[in-house]
Amino acid sequence: MSRIQEAFQGKKAFIPFITCGDPDLETTEQLVYAMEQEGASIIELGIPFSDPTAEGPVIQEANLRALSGGVTTDKVFGTVERIRKNSQIPLVFMTYANVVFSYGTERFIKRMKETGMDGLILPDVPFEEKEEFDSVCREYGIDLISLIAPTSHERIRMIAEKAEGFVYCVSSLGVTGMRSEITTDIGGMVRLVKETKDIPCAVGFGISTPQQAAEMCRDADGVIVGSAIVKLCGANGRACVPFVRDYVRKMSEAVK
Repeated sequence: MSRIQEAFQGKKAFIPFITCGDPDLETTEQLVYAMEQEGASIIELGIPFSDPTAEGPVIQEANLRALSGGVTTDKVFGTVERIRKNSQIPLVFMTYANVVFSYGTERFIKRMKETGMDGLILPDVPFEEKEEFDSVCREYGIDLISLIAPTSHERIRMIAEKAEGFVYCVSSLGVTGMRSEITTDIGGMVRLVKETKDIPCAVGFGISTPQQAAEMCRDADGVIVGSAIVKLCGANGRACVPFVRDYVRKMSEAVK
């Protein structure tokens, strides 16, 4: 069992997302420790990219702030190395195929293994094109996390069958961002996955309040929250750690 799957054992998982280098990489490192202390089960780290197609304006702006601050993929790996001296929490990269390609797929995934990363999410790689990444991930023991969307009904079983780590259930069509209500039949998506494979399901896209998180966890094994946290980083800059700490505490408590 991978470290990611262990994070779901016997409890619901709260999975926060932050963009590496927003506001700077030193703060990113401190945020990881703070979020772990407040009950995060797995942490998603976004590697900044100039054209993050799945993201709404909040995370797009965070990407641009990080890039203009000089963040590179190598510097992100350096931050992970520092984090791993102090923490063993499961860490997952969320980035785009182009970032991996331009670094060199094998070189990127090998470096992930060496620095102690656990998983990879590539939202712009459709199921049909994942093999070239998946085969390298399997070789190095990295979980390539699959996404399923509300529209992929007949594809859900097909995706679930090959899924590793956990399945990322996209709660809403469109891009990331906070939503006032989520009307997708999450329970139905989760059931289809579980009928196919015994693998944890975490719901993301649009969740921002403890009430929404608790509601989603009635059906799912965990929730993923990005925009609400990235918004706190954007609003408070280097002073964001206590704000994020407080938010993560409330959200972790809500999913228990």
